[in-house]
Amino acid sequence: MTVREILKMGDARLLRQAQPVTGFDTDALHLLVTDMLDTMRAANGAGLAAPQIGVDLQLVIFGSRERNPRYPDRPIVPPTVLVNPVITPLSEEEESDWEGCLSVPGLRGMVPRWSHIRYTGFDQYGDAIDRTVEGFHARVVQHECDHLWGMLYPMRVRDFTQFGFTEVLFPGVAATEDD
Repeated sequence: MTVREILKMGDARLLRQAQPVTGFDTDALHLLVTDMLDTMRAANGAGLAAPQIGVDLQLVIFGSRERNPRYPDRPIVPPTVLVNPVITPLSEEEESDWEGCLSVPGLRGMVPRWSHIRYTGFDQYGDAIDRTVEGFHARVVQHECDHLWGMLYPMRVRDFTQFGFTEVLFPGVAATEDD
């Protein structure tokens, strides 16, 4: 329906704690999901959280049915609408990998994440979601859900020698992969 403006790092709204969704299967929620999907696709994002478009709700979307041009070497993550998520690490094992963010354009950082998680929540209709995932899927979920708690990935970077502008870190990377 509408491609919304994506807030950028420095906007105080990205640092707020999002509120739980209390009404499912409503016209307003379906419209918000549609706008988020349109916005994510227009930006070639792997995911998007409602706070990134200035909506203070615990709602994230992620995944696609085809390879993402920003992450061409990564496995496909199933398209998901996740409301009121809870993430539970299934081990203390972490994996570090490069991340970018639509709210932090032009930068990449090496971010540690739990490698194996369970996430629960609901879809926009109020149907329960309960999945156990690992690897890139787990990373995407954790990254998007961080937005609900007012966290941006640079806050998780441990070694700032592995944080910087995409064009400097990865010379020759296409512009569509820089955020």
